[in-house]
Amino acid sequence: MQRRTLLLAGLPWPMWAAAQGGTPWTDALARDAVALLADAASHGLDPADYDAPSLALALQAGTSPSTLGPRLGTAMQRYLHDLHFGRVEPQAIHHDFRPVRRVPFDAAAVLDTALATGSVAGAVTAAAPPFPTYDQLRATLARCRALATDPAWTSPLPTLPKAGRVEDLAAWAGVSTLRARLLAWGDLAGDAPLDAALQAFQRRHGLADDGVLGRATWAALQVTPAQRARQIELTLERLRWTPLLQGPRMIVVNIPEYVLRAYEVLDGRIRVQLTMKVVVGKAADTRTPLIDEDLRFIEFSPYWNVPPSIARKELVPRLRRDPGHWSREGFEFVGPGGQVDTALSATRLDSVLAGGWRIRQRPGPRNALGDIKFVFPNREAIYLHHTPSVSLFERARRDFSHGCIRIEQPEALAQWVLRDQPGWDAGRIRAAMTAGTSSTLALAAPIPVLIAYGTTLVKDGRTYFYDDVYGLDRRLDAALQTRPRSTPR
Repeated sequence: MQRRTLLLAGLPWPMWAAAQGGTPWTDALARDAVALLADAASHGLDPADYDAPSLALALQAGTSPSTLGPRLGTAMQRYLHDLHFGRVEPQAIHHDFRPVRRVPFDAAAVLDTALATGSVAGAVTAAAPPFPTYDQLRATLARCRALATDPAWTSPLPTLPKAGRVEDLAAWAGVSTLRARLLAWGDLAGDAPLDAALQAFQRRHGLADDGVLGRATWAALQVTPAQRARQIELTLERLRWTPLLQGPRMIVVNIPEYVLRAYEVLDGRIRVQLTMKVVVGKAADTRTPLIDEDLRFIEFSPYWNVPPSIARKELVPRLRRDPGHWSREGFEFVGPGGQVDTALSATRLDSVLAGGWRIRQRPGPRNALGDIKFVFPNREAIYLHHTPSVSLFERARRDFSHGCIRIEQPEALAQWVLRDQPGWDAGRIRAAMTAGTSSTLALAAPIPVLIAYGTTLVKDGRTYFYDDVYGLDRRLDAALQTRPRSTPR
């Protein structure tokens, strides 16, 4: 009998086989399965979604495993699916984002194999994301849940003085509560200096680590362990549909952290080789979209083709107020047929607004893209690039761009990208970047680029929490709360 026929019988294939004598549900397998379903909470999932409480009661009441087989199979298959793929579709909360390189996963086949080998736990291992950070976050989730009843959150932190900051922590009325919370989070050890512990806390929360208790730090200290636990649950959900092992090399930008990492994947493990700060799109109106595409080209000494929206809203009004801005910044007009006009005129500006001509900025030290551009073709026209505004990398919060991503170390990234491309050593890369003449290089082998969104991660054994700068955690939380929650029966 073919699998299609078995599916038509009304039960998923492995459960139908078990019920019909293929791989029977023994008492041990049933109890292991119920225990795994009850442990769904450790993955940030809800055991009730998988009938865990009801199945446990049925087993305790003496219901035979063969009778429970169909329910166990349905519950386990749904659990494995949610554990691997997540519970909501990514594009439901991230516009049209859909990871394009997800590893195929057949929950029914995986469970069938597990039943045949007598280890249901193996199915859960196969379904869970294979990233070290996933298990690290699960451990932190358990710790946050344990901290939920810690007395450090019994007493509220006093409000800040009118100045909005506390520089003498020892003299502050809330010092005992502050110390208790820093101890609970692991930032304060014994009698270590309180300001150093506060700096450690600030670093773990993406804040300026000045050791001064200001408004942002005070707000972060107010967040309870239960709230942090939920933040971790949302991050675990994202990791289920984040393709981090797409090829031997990858570039990943984490928007809330404002960081880019370039890494290799060796033996299924991620080895980070390059880390740098980035500037991303403004949260208010020009957010950087989440993207999963391939880096295919590098442009040296690039032109900046001013997007029509920027030309209309910002550049043309600026040029009409300050015509000298045109020559200072090295702009020129480009016509529909590619003709170039370097002279500023009201007629040409009107044509830009009408969609006829466009404006671009010539290569040079004033160019908004700096001296290099990394191109991964996408319909949002987002790319990585250098910038002359390097002071922005010193800010704790770095959402200042119109959507594209400015990178702190462009030459280092170019060397990493081109390391296997003959003839492109550091000297040649630097010469191309400073040539002043635009040129484009196609990569011999494309490199996956992922623009991701994670507000929690583990680095060097420490857990870091970042602001939900684009509100995508809130959107994911709402989607999870309102999704259909039909319990398997």
